[in-house]
Amino acid sequence: MQTAAEPVPDAPAAAIPRMAAGDARTTKQNGSAMPKNSNAAKVDVSYGAEMITVLEGLEPVRKRPGMYIGSTGSRGLHHMVYEVVDNAVDEALAGFCTEVSVILCENGAVTVRDNGRGIPVDVHQRTGKSALETVMTVLHAGGKFGQGGYKVSGGLHGVGISVVNALSSYVKVSVWRQNMEYSMEFAYGKPTSQLVVTALPADLDSGSGSNFQSDAPMRCGTQVTFLPDPKIFTSVTEFDFDMLAERLRQLAFLNGGLSITLKDERKPGNISNANASEPLEGDDETPAEQSRPNRADSGVAGKLPRTEIFMYEGGIREYSAYLCRNKTALHEEVIYMNETVNDVQVEMTLQWSADSYTDLVLGFANNIRTVDGGTHIDGFKTSLTRTFNSMARKLGKLKEKQANLSGEFIREGLTAVVSVKVPDPEFEGQTKTKLGNPEVRSIVEKVTSTCFADFVELSPQVLFKVYEKAMNAFDAAQAARNARELVRRKTVLESSTLPGKLADCSSREPAEAEIFIVEGDSAGGSAKQGRDRFFQAILPLRGKILNIEKAEDGRIYRNTEIQALISALGLGIRGEAFDVSQLRYHRIVILSDADVDGAHIRTLLLTFFFRYQRALLENGFIYIACPPLYKVTRKSGSKSGGGTFLFDEAELRAYLDKQANPATVTVQRFKGLGEMMPQQLWDTTMNPDSRRMKQVTVDDAAAADALFRLLMGDEVAPRREFIESHAASLDLDSIDF
Repeated sequence: MQTAAEPVPDAPAAAIPRMAAGDARTTKQNGSAMPKNSNAAKVDVSYGAEMITVLEGLEPVRKRPGMYIGSTGSRGLHHMVYEVVDNAVDEALAGFCTEVSVILCENGAVTVRDNGRGIPVDVHQRTGKSALETVMTVLHAGGKFGQGGYKVSGGLHGVGISVVNALSSYVKVSVWRQNMEYSMEFAYGKPTSQLVVTALPADLDSGSGSNFQSDAPMRCGTQVTFLPDPKIFTSVTEFDFDMLAERLRQLAFLNGGLSITLKDERKPGNISNANASEPLEGDDETPAEQSRPNRADSGVAGKLPRTEIFMYEGGIREYSAYLCRNKTALHEEVIYMNETVNDVQVEMTLQWSADSYTDLVLGFANNIRTVDGGTHIDGFKTSLTRTFNSMARKLGKLKEKQANLSGEFIREGLTAVVSVKVPDPEFEGQTKTKLGNPEVRSIVEKVTSTCFADFVELSPQVLFKVYEKAMNAFDAAQAARNARELVRRKTVLESSTLPGKLADCSSREPAEAEIFIVEGDSAGGSAKQGRDRFFQAILPLRGKILNIEKAEDGRIYRNTEIQALISALGLGIRGEAFDVSQLRYHRIVILSDADVDGAHIRTLLLTFFFRYQRALLENGFIYIACPPLYKVTRKSGSKSGGGTFLFDEAELRAYLDKQANPATVTVQRFKGLGEMMPQQLWDTTMNPDSRRMKQVTVDDAAAADALFRLLMGDEVAPRREFIESHAASLDLDSIDF
């Protein structure tokens, strides 16, 4: 799960001025907010061909980097590494690479090294330049489009290495092939040197083993070193070891036998905590990233350089075991399928857990995580449901007059990895999060049906256990039906009777409306008085809501605070397809105190959103407000009055360090939101022009699922281990005892 603390998309709210009593608001006419006499509606006759700007080479990348790497924050910075690594993995998929290393250099650069065939260096007949220079400086140039290149590749768009070049202040590429070393340097996407050719010694080592981790030449392979341009990545320029490790571990699981090494050569003093503590307006960090201990502050820093090697001979079978490491297996043997049909490789694992009541189906296409699913996931789910029911009837579990079990009950507790390798993948959207190849669906259906039926024939007891769990899920759903119907009858018109005391906004446009979920009537009162009533609603909750990680549906729907949330937001029923048209607010803001209880309430609410309607997080509707922790004022007699609001201990220390005479400063610490006056709450936390806010999203469903299970589940031992392992990263001075 991630929180993006870069500027929140506040356009709808920011465009609405704060309204005093008696103010009138301009209404839209005919779907447009443009005044009738606006000059913007007139055609400029001087608009001609000379006003069209043509960007050549890699200029478009530097002009609009977000179009190519998603963002210029932390996510985009780390995506640069993934693009180079993906090229090495493509070599592995083609059968020419067994080792990849990623080195975080002391100067902030990254080196990616592989023992593949090496980038071609002969002259490209179309560009007249070496193939090396061509792939580094031309978009859509690579071995991924013609028939003579890679048969299967994850870099469909062919822009990876050239984009990295464009967004770096320095790049050096070294290629070893045909007993020669070829090297070339670049800056800001343009060559700064000619292609330098050097003969290799005849007795040169192959480059495997420990020598592979050095900077020495190899018999064959490629090494790319790049330094991200700080003018592009203005908010963050340091790489997070754990974030890179998460992705590289996943790639190693998906490509069994491939060894991927991640090494951190940075010195402890050079790794600051900037990624987690810089001003929120410019940050692009994620909740998972900000909660991680920083290497410089955590006690782990003294152990640098840090190295981790990811290599899994078992491939996705070991991945399944890793995903289920904190769950109780319903059956011992992981169900494994691996077939190739019409050049499409289908590899899958299935593992049901006795103590899990949700499913986790991870889809991959050519090593790319398909967050939004696609034809391979559709084919898998359809075939699994059909084949399970067929085998259950064949083995006498389902009687003739019994209806088939639906897929949601069969998949309860299932962890599945579905990985396909497709020669010509068709992804929907530039982000490649959904596979669109129609032929893949039928292939996956066939493989699932055949392999699952064969497994059940040999191990029928597994089907019996899954059948019992599915029937329990069906019975539980039936028992919760009455409670669900009660929620269905709850309408927004009944909001006046909600226990949460919803104070709605006057706007009926969900895109411009936002709701603050606050703890208690005291904070709720200040928020109601300080808000802009036109687009801001307030929903106070009484105490801590139910932890739904441990609760059955019936108990969830009987809980008054949960009912208040469901009705106020327009969420509908758990498990039903998300209907964004029913969502009453497109900005759902968690506003809680900056103490331990407030953090617990945030965690309970995030658990509710993740388990009840994950699409709210996936679509970026959930936010966390960041109220200030301190108010600093000058004592009477000082040159200026007023006050300054500071949001954490670090900001307070920095402020006091800048004061010539700290004795003239009075520091007030807000113990809770209830201590703030309504105007203070508006100025610091609710005003779109001045507030700080984090947007919460989910990039890695598996990691988020594991984290919620660990923090909010029944198992105490893993939670204790998690706390102990992160204890060194705590700043004891900032804890509110």
